[in-house]
Amino acid sequence: MLVFLNVIYVLVAVAMIALILMQRGAGAQAGSGFGGGASATVFGSRGASNFLSKSTKWLAVVFFGISLYMAWHATNTATGGQAADSQDLGLMSQLPAAPAPAQDGGVPAAPVQSVPAAPAVAPPAAQPAPAEQAPAPATPPQG
Repeated sequence: MLVFLNVIYVLVAVAMIALILMQRGAGAQAGSGFGGGASATVFGSRGASNFLSKSTKWLAVVFFGISLYMAWHATNTATGGQAADSQDLGLMSQLPAAPAPAQDGGVPAAPVQSVPAAPAVAPPAAQPAPAEQAPAPATPPQG
């Protein structure tokens, strides 16, 4: 059943793309001045917009309906028919559990090489700042 729905889903998507591309855009009248006036005569003067827009609308309804059904079906089969609770982690719940450590303490750790500590050196003693010498008093010139 799901394979059939997937095939219909793809066919509806392709048909929607084709119908959307066949529709005339809002700026189609501006292009008719350059020789494009005969492009709208395939479906008649007004028939194309109604037929294409209604077909696109119904294909979109079918497309979204199939999308919603497949999403609902996928969530119900994944949770076993139960509503998903807030603790469900989705793909994270499918990961294998971490192995439990062995009773004897697990895998022995690699020997740790000790790095010798730097010898404790006392910081240099603070030396008093040199006293500033006062400038020599200026002596008046003699003479």
